[in-house]
Amino acid sequence: MPTKATLRRAALAERQALSTAEVAARSARLAEQLFAHFDAAAWRWLHVFLPIAARHEPDTWRVIERVWAEKLPVRLVAPVMQPSRVLRHYELTAVTELITNSWGIQEPAADPSAEIQPAQIDAVLVPLLAADHRGHRVGYGGGYYDRFLAQCPAATRFIGLSLLETEPVAEIADLEPTDVPLHALLTPAGVWNFG
Repeated sequence: MPTKATLRRAALAERQALSTAEVAARSARLAEQLFAHFDAAAWRWLHVFLPIAARHEPDTWRVIERVWAEKLPVRLVAPVMQPSRVLRHYELTAVTELITNSWGIQEPAADPSAEIQPAQIDAVLVPLLAADHRGHRVGYGGGYYDRFLAQCPAATRFIGLSLLETEPVAEIADLEPTDVPLHALLTPAGVWNFG
């Protein structure tokens, strides 16, 4: 049974080996999977992470720009990292000012009037490196998303995005009581639903 550290190392290496063109192609497939399997227009608020291109993260701008281009009624929210290892959340629009933080992540400029509470969010696109068959995920290890997801209502859908085409592992060895499982995992190869 693999540990989070083992899965994290392997996934980071596999993802970094992807070409820029492959990251773009797989990101496009992820966006297609999302809109094919979920009714985004039924959500009021969709939380999206903004990708770190240097880390070959899924390009969520494919989703963001489609929402805007098709004028879907769902509104977008993006996170802002806090020194206390928590996330705050702000509306993301086509005119939102973005600032790059010290980790190289774009974030909305923190406008108090645009802050959104976890209780308002209907679905979250969750970054990850690996997942198991019960929906538990491996991230970068900071715990930001587990703390955030634990604050969301029971009805909020947690949807992991992975550029890797491998299916979830059977089980992760070192889960913590604070780990919050996903409801679904999207990969370029398919969709796994966990409940």
